[in-house]
Amino acid sequence: MIEFEGVRYNALISRRLRQALEEHDPSLAEVDSGQLEAKITKSVFMAAVAKVNNMAFFPKVADFCDASLLEKCDPSVLTRGGFSPLCLDDKKIIVAISNPWSPAADEYVSLRFPEFELVKIVTLTSEISRAIESVSGNTGPSQDELEAIEVEDTDDKIKDFDVTKDYDEPMAQLIATVMASAVKQRASDIHFKVEKESFYYAFRVDGDIGKKTEIPIKLKDRLDAYLLNLMKLPAEIRNTVPGISGRFTISYFRRPIDIRYERHRTYRGYHLTMRLLDKGHLNVTLGKGSLAFDDQTLLALDKVMKIPAGIIVMSGPTGSGKSTTLNAILREMNTPDVNILTLENPVEDEIPGVTHCDLKNPGEFKPMIASFMRSDPDIILMGEVRDIESAELAIEAAVTGHKVLTTIHTPRASQIIERFEQLGIERWKIAQTLKAACAQRLIKMLCPYCKTEQQGINEKDRAIYGLDESWATRTVYSHLPDGCQECHGSGYAGRTAILEIIPITPKVSDMLSKGEITPYELELKIQEEGKLPNLRNNGLKLLMEGKTDIAAIGKMIDMSTDE
Repeated sequence: MIEFEGVRYNALISRRLRQALEEHDPSLAEVDSGQLEAKITKSVFMAAVAKVNNMAFFPKVADFCDASLLEKCDPSVLTRGGFSPLCLDDKKIIVAISNPWSPAADEYVSLRFPEFELVKIVTLTSEISRAIESVSGNTGPSQDELEAIEVEDTDDKIKDFDVTKDYDEPMAQLIATVMASAVKQRASDIHFKVEKESFYYAFRVDGDIGKKTEIPIKLKDRLDAYLLNLMKLPAEIRNTVPGISGRFTISYFRRPIDIRYERHRTYRGYHLTMRLLDKGHLNVTLGKGSLAFDDQTLLALDKVMKIPAGIIVMSGPTGSGKSTTLNAILREMNTPDVNILTLENPVEDEIPGVTHCDLKNPGEFKPMIASFMRSDPDIILMGEVRDIESAELAIEAAVTGHKVLTTIHTPRASQIIERFEQLGIERWKIAQTLKAACAQRLIKMLCPYCKTEQQGINEKDRAIYGLDESWATRTVYSHLPDGCQECHGSGYAGRTAILEIIPITPKVSDMLSKGEITPYELELKIQEEGKLPNLRNNGLKLLMEGKTDIAAIGKMIDMSTDE
């Protein structure tokens, strides 16, 4: 029987779904039912669901919803039932559903709109969530609401904090509104900062921190205490330690979202950073969505995934999507004949068939890895190599025949080897166990509705970014500084990942061990051959295709050359 996104289908439906999926892609006939979720996208699966029910499938519907229809409905009922009214057509009401076998849409819509004939189409659960969000009304607290909050203590304990309900307690309502706005805008982080005479918050969206929203400074201690209370930490801790780490969960229209909390003391008060781990919007399929790599990159990744043992390292700055790509690679490797264990902090994407272990504190790392090695693993994912201990354990796992995936913070792929050396690992050990050094960046994509065409790149930018004269006349695009309504005034819409891959073949391994070639010389040699993807060339390819602009590339990639 087939199980997909927590829904288990009976034998009859499973057979019909398999038939529809195999008609779409004959290669799926060889995939076990338990592995389907790791091998196909949500869109492909829901298209099959629609087909076996003789319904139309539309992957994108949220942007076409009639807000007036949604305003007449209870968002919690829509979310719970997995449906949303879209529009009226003559005497018909079009309703998007995610579960054709549920009667919830028929029962609710027929009562709300009895004069219309119900017509159902199938879409993704995330699209229904987007449609409901569009009229949720969480646009941020007004200044009057902020000023009206009284500074007083409370001992309320909240386990899962529902940010889409109304609260009588003003501070709860403030935090709920801010966090709901962050989720709605697809923010990756929320920052709260205390300065000399101001207190404000801002969201990081698509890699950039947006405008500041001022909060009355009298609320800084009260807000600080309330967030600590959400994590069941005593408020007194803020005056006794320089940094506080924690986690809690919010509920957004019944969708759980993990919050990773970090607070450190500053000269004037504190700085809070909360990372939103919204699993509902993760797209971790290689070749799809934000991981829509070109054919050259996908071929290089396929070769990396076929390596039987050794270390595959993904590098890049914080927020570059390293963990997302490794999880996508794990999904490709996830077959019934392998045992995959992961050690993460926190677990960001649960994959069916993979054993995920959550690291609660740094002291658990060494005993957990030791336990992993006795658990008959084939593939191990280590969240990050941070120190000599974690580096040595990764090397030990690779030497004993395991495939190890991990991340590290370096600007370039070739610097991964040097970073391991800085941690205290001998060059020959690294050369013998490292099989692929990868670097990743997330590049902002131009808004298709407001991007502007320009003829060539000016002389100054050509000099800064090392571009030849052909770029003086080549048609490119740039973002509109004030953007448009579709991109919320940013000029950009989403991000896409680009990769740089340096394979460490047996010959290269031997040369590195003997000191016959440096990591940087290896990087230059591979670039000269032009057979493997690198960050600079992939960024320029996006520029040539009109998908991004030179400003976005220059912000994320070192474009300097040795010429």
